[in-house]
Amino acid sequence: MPSLALLAQSLASGIFIGALYGLLGLGLSLAWGLLGQINLAHFALALLGAYLTYQLGTAGLDPLATLAIVLPAFFVFGAALHWLFARFAVSAFNSLLVTFGLTVIIEAAIQWIWSADFRRLESHYADIRYRVGTLYIPLPELLTLALAVALSLALWAALRYTDFGKALRASAEDASMAQAFGVNAKALALLLSGISAALAGVAGLCIALSYTLAPSQIYAWVGVVFAVVMLGGLGSALGPLIAGIVIGVSEALTMAFTAPSWAPLVSFSLLIALLLLRPEKI
Repeated sequence: MPSLALLAQSLASGIFIGALYGLLGLGLSLAWGLLGQINLAHFALALLGAYLTYQLGTAGLDPLATLAIVLPAFFVFGAALHWLFARFAVSAFNSLLVTFGLTVIIEAAIQWIWSADFRRLESHYADIRYRVGTLYIPLPELLTLALAVALSLALWAALRYTDFGKALRASAEDASMAQAFGVNAKALALLLSGISAALAGVAGLCIALSYTLAPSQIYAWVGVVFAVVMLGGLGSALGPLIAGIVIGVSEALTMAFTAPSWAPLVSFSLLIALLLLRPEKI
């Protein structure tokens, strides 16, 4: 049996990694649930954002300040990608295929620019750790949790209480009826696509602060984040964060009680259980 100190540290680590899962799944969930796009390139954008943060941070820019450059660029890219999908009437299944190809292109571009060597962002954030009792809490993980919670709550409130959110939900339910009542569904879709891509940039910042970077890392997140999105609910703002923390804590406790090799089974076991017990939620 692991010690109480180890269990507490594992619980904290699970919450932090779960927050990153939720942040990675947030933009994907909104685009999939409200726009009908299965954007596999979301993971590639997140890793590209991490590399851009690494490059700008190495050049002397504060990692958090890199968001002022990365977010507008990703917003424009996301809106442009949706415009192309709408222009050529790309279906949900075809969007999966197209964005998979885009993922391969981005991965090749990352290898061409930064090579396949491992990269690590050296920043003053990595040296800061807080001690709470027996727990050690690194600042990068704490920033990831704070960003994930703040963005999830902000988007939840926007979707629930603002005219923008109500119009967006109405368009997702019945676009033609929403347009008949004066909703500009095309403009809303472009805006949401840009926001989803910008969220990938925020996730990229968190990855760069906490992890060593490699181009193949794109595919390491796909399975677990898809499980987070499905468990949290398509189009949900808070669901991915809650599901991500549940999966992150489950993985961390599994590693504490058994072995690290068992951790990847957790997310898919939860997803299979949901499919079998409550298939109407998928």
